[in-house]
Amino acid sequence: MDNKALAQNIVAALGGPSNIQTAENCMTRLRVQVFSEANVSIDKIKQLKGILGVIEKDGYLQIVLGPGAAKKVTDEVKALLQSASPAEKPSASPQVSANWQKEKAAVQSKQKKNGIKDFLALISNIFIPLIPAIIAAGLFNGFGSLIAQLITDGTLGGTFWTTTQLLFSLLGSSFLGYFVIFTGINAAKSFGATPALGGMIGALTIGANIIEISKQFGLYNADIPAQSILTTGKGGVIGVIFAVWVLSLVEKQLHKRVPDVLDLIVTPFLSLLITSLAVVFVIMPLTGILSDLLVAGFSLLLESNNIVINIVAGFILAAVFLPMVLLGLHHGLVPIYALQLEQMGGVSLFPVLAMSGAGQVGAAIAIYLLAKRAHNKTMQQIIAGALPAGLLGVGEPLIYGVTLPLGKPFITAGIGAGFGGAYIMLTHILANAWGPSGLVAIPLMQGFSGMINFFVGLCIAYVMGFVVTSLFMKASEVKDAV
Repeated sequence: MDNKALAQNIVAALGGPSNIQTAENCMTRLRVQVFSEANVSIDKIKQLKGILGVIEKDGYLQIVLGPGAAKKVTDEVKALLQSASPAEKPSASPQVSANWQKEKAAVQSKQKKNGIKDFLALISNIFIPLIPAIIAAGLFNGFGSLIAQLITDGTLGGTFWTTTQLLFSLLGSSFLGYFVIFTGINAAKSFGATPALGGMIGALTIGANIIEISKQFGLYNADIPAQSILTTGKGGVIGVIFAVWVLSLVEKQLHKRVPDVLDLIVTPFLSLLITSLAVVFVIMPLTGILSDLLVAGFSLLLESNNIVINIVAGFILAAVFLPMVLLGLHHGLVPIYALQLEQMGGVSLFPVLAMSGAGQVGAAIAIYLLAKRAHNKTMQQIIAGALPAGLLGVGEPLIYGVTLPLGKPFITAGIGAGFGGAYIMLTHILANAWGPSGLVAIPLMQGFSGMINFFVGLCIAYVMGFVVTSLFMKASEVKDAV
């Protein structure tokens, strides 16, 4: 089934175009909101070839498709919604069903405010669209650094390799060097500000004149620039997000007060002027303190030379990451990834947390063998279909189809992942970017030794996930599992 046919079947199972309110994608999932859940057939969606799982969460129906496929299928779904006839499209006042009171209660329950969920949704909206560029830039930087090292060692030489290295480094820096600008644009979209102005706020924080302004007010530390109260990049993405929120407030107020004839000229000018003063003299210094503390704290933990701290911290971080994913808390780590990338030149947290998916793979293999012994062919088929995705870093099919329903394996998989996390911490691996875990993340690691050590960590998590699950699970517990 091609992507277009799969999209058509998904839309039909969702109740048709008239029942679909929004359709967007994240890295591995199509996320949709519907008007009436009564018109949705989740069972039909799950039976479609190419569907790796279906999750109902926070008012969204999340259809797991895997990396790459999620974007392509979502584009096809959007095309179907746009090409639908007027009769098929949702109206401003959807048809009231007989169970309108039940529908109203369901909608209102989903609209209850939750500060943590709202914050995590905001972080997702800002950073998820950037993930393809983050991964591509990370790969270009990684390969560029590897080629540069081989040129320095004399292994490679000549114009071809020098030009290739320069091109790869150019491509990598073209995104990561201006990461805050893209962050500003997406933050503006989320807050309802003008995207171009949000990008300008991001660019402002890395402008060279920031240093000159800092010197004028005695805020610059020439001996240790990074410890300046005000310098380029101070506050990182945290500062940019907060600054764009301020921009959105200022811009909305000006739109209300400035006459229409002057709005196009006066509002953007004053919005940027007022916000930039707050950014330079208040937001950057204050958020700089916060971001410095966050990075310093994680660096102290993740880069410690104390073996005991490495083992304990790595084990715990990898073991508890999957429960964080289930609760949706993992999106809150993205700003920390970004801060590490900006200030340290690499991400040390992502390689540790990536071990969690490998623990699930090991646990699933153990359950497969137990299911084979218990003659549970259905479970064997589920695992056989989900394992390839798990190896490539898409863990949802194994989590929601195997380990979580059984309960105990979800815990043993986390314990197995902890051993891989401990190894990663001991070897101090840095990643050039973050993205899917599993085997596809190997090229994201810095240096050849980083790639090798990451692979070793995955193997440790596979083996220990298998061993721990085999020790605590019995064939009788898998016999009747579906």
